[in-house]
Amino acid sequence: MDEQKKNKITRKAVQAGFALGTNAHLTGFVTGRIYDGPLKQFCVPGMNCYSCPGALGACPIGSMQAMLSARRPKAPFYVLGYLTLIGVFVGRFICGWLCLFGLMQELLYKIPTPKLTVPAKADRMLRKLKYVFLVLFVFLFPLILRDEMGVSFPYFCKWICPVGMLEGGIPLVALNEAMRGAAHFLYAWKMAILAVIVVLSVVIHRPFCKYICPLGAFYGLFHRVSFLKLRCDTSACIKCGRCAKTCKMQVDPSCHPDSAECIRCSECVKVCPTKALSFGMGAAFGKEKAGAGRMIKN
Repeated sequence: MDEQKKNKITRKAVQAGFALGTNAHLTGFVTGRIYDGPLKQFCVPGMNCYSCPGALGACPIGSMQAMLSARRPKAPFYVLGYLTLIGVFVGRFICGWLCLFGLMQELLYKIPTPKLTVPAKADRMLRKLKYVFLVLFVFLFPLILRDEMGVSFPYFCKWICPVGMLEGGIPLVALNEAMRGAAHFLYAWKMAILAVIVVLSVVIHRPFCKYICPLGAFYGLFHRVSFLKLRCDTSACIKCGRCAKTCKMQVDPSCHPDSAECIRCSECVKVCPTKALSFGMGAAFGKEKAGAGRMIKN
């Protein structure tokens, strides 16, 4: 088994294991009751719906909106600090290795069908949408759009999030007769969004991650300063293009190793024939790689 295939299997096993570990309240899938124990006070690092019957922790995006949309809004210092800490240490590594919805999209993309290539110009524009969702639906709308009672809503969770629909909406409605009777337009709207994401995932690699996910957008802001680094030794790089062809997030690691679109899956590292690409932690790692390149050139 080659290194690339082994890495793919390992990564998917880690994704699946983390998903099971953070959704281990299995009785919830039988009773239709959400776990509300002490672990629910803590956020998991990835998108994982609070209302999922198996969820042991809270979703950071949902928690942030809940604090902002309360009648007396509170600054989400805990959630912002928690996410910033993750971003500073590992960037979007969470997206590539721990996200259940990311795993689902990757498995759907494996279905043997013709694949869709989004034109480069349109792709660049569409990737900015996730920052729009982050700023508007996660921060501004819950904070400023309020009813006459001064109450707001977690707008991204309520109107957009397909993760919440998949993990929370569908299981809860299926297990609770009362909820089935109350499922009307909003349920149909969210189901339609999920269906579109599922269909697109068959022909486009990780469309939710590329164009919509506000959590990926937030983590991506820290890629240039995160401790986990992807580095390219330019003295060893032969410009063969194998890393860029391998990257399904359409990143060229040899030119842009710190791109905010990189999910740190490490597949580019495994296919590099000269070992020019490598992962490491801390600022010293970047200096060592740069120093090694200068020594070889001299």
